[in-house]
Amino acid sequence: MAKTGAVLTGFILTIFVKLFFAPYEFVGLLIIGFITGYIAHSGALGGLWNAALAGALGTILSAILFVLVATFGGSLAGPFGGLTGFTISGITGLITVIESLIYYAIVMGITGAIGGALAPKEE
Repeated sequence: MAKTGAVLTGFILTIFVKLFFAPYEFVGLLIIGFITGYIAHSGALGGLWNAALAGALGTILSAILFVLVATFGGSLAGPFGGLTGFTISGITGLITVIESLIYYAIVMGITGAIGGALAPKEE
């Protein structure tokens, strides 16, 4: 079961890392996954689930922002304007979302399991 406070904290920190610390994204995700798993106090499996969920939510929001900026900022004014540019941006954005979703969930889930295992289990 997901702990709302832990997932919300991990979600906000994930967005923060993605927007402001992109060059250090991998290390940031490791730390955030650990923190989310530790806050959950649900053991290794609960920490994994909460951290992966926070990473997935963070990915979805940052991907939506990325697709909107890429679609309306680049393609409509660029060489592939109009409907063609919108379609190309949409397909590329969908592929990017799926890649990021898997990446964030795996990285944050692994360290979330470690954090959850180290935290005292809450009954």
